[in-house]
Amino acid sequence: MNAPDIATLTDFRHELHRHPEVSGEEVETARRVAGFIETAGPDLLLTGLGGHGVAAIFAGAEPGPTLLIRSELDALPIEELSHAVYRSTIPGKGHLCGHDGHSSILAGLALELGRMRPARGRIVLLFQPAEEDGSGAAAVIADPRFDQIRPELALALHNMPGLPFGVAALDEGPFACASAGLRITLAGRTAHASMPETGLSPLQAVSRLLPALTALGSGAPLGPGFSLATVTHARMGEPTFGVAPGSAEIRVTLRAITNEDMASLMARAEALATNIANEEGLGVSFSHHDAFDACFNAPEATALLRRALTDAGVPIVTTGLPMRASEDFGRFSRICPTAMFLLGAGVDRPALHNPDYDFVDALIPIGIDVFLRAIRTTLGGSATK
Repeated sequence: MNAPDIATLTDFRHELHRHPEVSGEEVETARRVAGFIETAGPDLLLTGLGGHGVAAIFAGAEPGPTLLIRSELDALPIEELSHAVYRSTIPGKGHLCGHDGHSSILAGLALELGRMRPARGRIVLLFQPAEEDGSGAAAVIADPRFDQIRPELALALHNMPGLPFGVAALDEGPFACASAGLRITLAGRTAHASMPETGLSPLQAVSRLLPALTALGSGAPLGPGFSLATVTHARMGEPTFGVAPGSAEIRVTLRAITNEDMASLMARAEALATNIANEEGLGVSFSHHDAFDACFNAPEATALLRRALTDAGVPIVTTGLPMRASEDFGRFSRICPTAMFLLGAGVDRPALHNPDYDFVDALIPIGIDVFLRAIRTTLGGSATK
């Protein structure tokens, strides 16, 4: 990719960075992405996919498989602390995970594919909404128009501070954990603070549940059998001195290395809360939030990425894999073989989701090169349409 293209893509990344939008609100981000991609002349451009998703299709002259490459549109509800001239202009929101950079890599692929289509099959560049809360991939797949872009293979990347710059982490098998948020609501009866015995307080249930939920984690190393339960919030009654509490809420994030282990962990957490609530004479109800499938690197998709990385001269390690964190890309494993890799942003960079994090622009050409090699290996190349 030439220097003017890289400069254009860097400016585009900075424009996205200035205007972050969180999950489900990516209206202007999608508009900017669609406007840029349209200049590359895709054969089909879908907007409003699964909410605010954008998908561009570049078709070859001959029949063949459909290869999907995914990036994300959404930012985070975190105030950016940065001195960059392109820092966020939206209070309380920032591109502090690098989705602006991932989308710029796909924008670069669009420029290249606009000049040289694949020889066969189709490339789908998917800009997915609502990755951060785990709802976007499911919404895209549920959209009736998804059949127009249904792939036989899907690839993705994520930048990773802490990994040496330009080094890729890739391995076959589990890539990122399944996870879900469980909200537990306990219902008792309030009372005057001077006569707590006339009410039904959730105090004892909460005091029992907090350590018991945490103990559900396996304590196993990150691998087969791993699970983790993290209490993220607890509230009991109202912030007052005159009323003994009659209700409580606990939020816990559950994660496991496989979807099956995740389902088992969720069932055990709900059974635990039900048993303790019953013993304390309380009502109990549950709701589920931010559900992520396990992210799994299939053999054939992993082999394709490994070859592309090797051909691009990118060193490959397995450091940090699988990840404790979750990735909404895992949902696409229900559709087709998938694979994802981490691309190192440097060892001394702020971590993802830190308020001073910023995507490293120099990763843009590396990401484009790797994905373009995967495309050409799978579908070949042809002259401009």
